[in-house]
Amino acid sequence: MLLAKNLNLFYGSSQALKNINISIDKNTVTAFIGPSGCGKSTFLRTLNRMNDLISTVKISGEVYVDNKDIYSADVDVNELRKRVGMVFQKPTPFKKSIFDNVAFGLEVNGVSNKKIITEKVEDSLKKAALWDEVKDILKKPATSLSGGQQQRLCIARTIAINPEIILMDEPTSALDPISTAKIEELIQELKKQYTIVIVTHNMQQAKRISDKTAFFYMGELIEYDTTEKIFNSPAQERTQNYVSGNFG
Repeated sequence: MLLAKNLNLFYGSSQALKNINISIDKNTVTAFIGPSGCGKSTFLRTLNRMNDLISTVKISGEVYVDNKDIYSADVDVNELRKRVGMVFQKPTPFKKSIFDNVAFGLEVNGVSNKKIITEKVEDSLKKAALWDEVKDILKKPATSLSGGQQQRLCIARTIAINPEIILMDEPTSALDPISTAKIEELIQELKKQYTIVIVTHNMQQAKRISDKTAFFYMGELIEYDTTEKIFNSPAQERTQNYVSGNFG
């Protein structure tokens, strides 16, 4: 589903990613862990070319989505980002109604049939486990929702345009424990239909929700294996030290 080969990334003359090689399976949850500044969020953003927005970035190597190198010259970046959606650290609802937040991506992509939009908004909110909480207040501003509800709304907005892959950059770091638990339950449900890659500082969260875990350190991918193996019997001493809490 996702494959990176010999991927290097530079911010100007500073190298942030060093020869990353990883293969991510379809319909799995993969967690990226590691200390702050280790490259995990930078690598996440290479998977839908969000780093293109930074003028000093230079990239070498290849990233494949379904056997197509997304850094090829003929790739339509807008089409790529429809297939590879992203949920950010802090909820980012638009200053629109709850309904219009979810409908936005559909309308931008040329869907104008009101019936189809209404059905898709409802379906996306249901998939994001938010429908029952907002079905009677769809015209209210999205900003009136709680932080946890706003993040689930952003997930609904992401899945409304039918992505295949959802990238999540610390999606629960700004949320309370109850909201975090709801998002984690949602992630487990969503992986039945989507491939999910999540950056998290919370190692307990990685253990709870991911099938595989990748440990990054100083721009390198140190170890990548099943989550059980990474946390219980890692092959690398640096991985063992990190998951044991000896540094980080």
